[in-house]
Amino acid sequence: MRFQAPESLSEQIAQHLGQRIIIRDLPPGERIQELKVAGELNVSRGSVREALLILERRHLIEIFPRRGAVVSSLTPESVNSLYDIYIDLLCMLGRKVLERWSGRELEGVMGQVQELQTVIDALNTRSPDAAERVIEAGFGVMRYAYGLVENPFLEETLENFRPAISRTYFVALEHFRDEIDATATFFRQLADAAVNDDAAKLQAVIQAFGEHQRQQVLTILREEASA
Repeated sequence: MRFQAPESLSEQIAQHLGQRIIIRDLPPGERIQELKVAGELNVSRGSVREALLILERRHLIEIFPRRGAVVSSLTPESVNSLYDIYIDLLCMLGRKVLERWSGRELEGVMGQVQELQTVIDALNTRSPDAAERVIEAGFGVMRYAYGLVENPFLEETLENFRPAISRTYFVALEHFRDEIDATATFFRQLADAAVNDDAAKLQAVIQAFGEHQRQQVLTILREEASA
């Protein structure tokens, strides 16, 4: 039997602040003041301090002596470093799924992709929460894959990257709303490759979409730097 403790208060605070960073409600360079956050959320400064350490490990903030916590910047270097390893980890997840399962056993993946498509079809791409909902639906497919692979180390590693990758994904979706349809296409291709037990195509699809997304984010950063 597997017991799962409820999320700690510090983790809940970290998720709340992390989501605000992901959607740029807290922009790069913004100071996060412990006392202010504690007052707004009616929690202790100790819990906020622990939450900030969690966010630092997730590369969403930096903590400086005497200056405190500051939302970290997205730079070409950080984006490249992130995608270099994240694409490889996704390819590993895909390979492990095919090593353990094949054919009809993977029809559940198609079901998850259909759920994602339902979310996209129901969305007005101009709605303010469109990007957030697509990102969450996409990670729903990944969580399903975790259950198939049953590798807690790979799952934990990918989940630790989730806030940072969500942040870059949000940037791409906010600037290029046609990326929402591109996301649906990516997951359909992914599911087709999995059901057909085509490991080479699965890896190619992941790499192509990852590189495409990397370039979209880098383009946006260059445009913002020259503005």
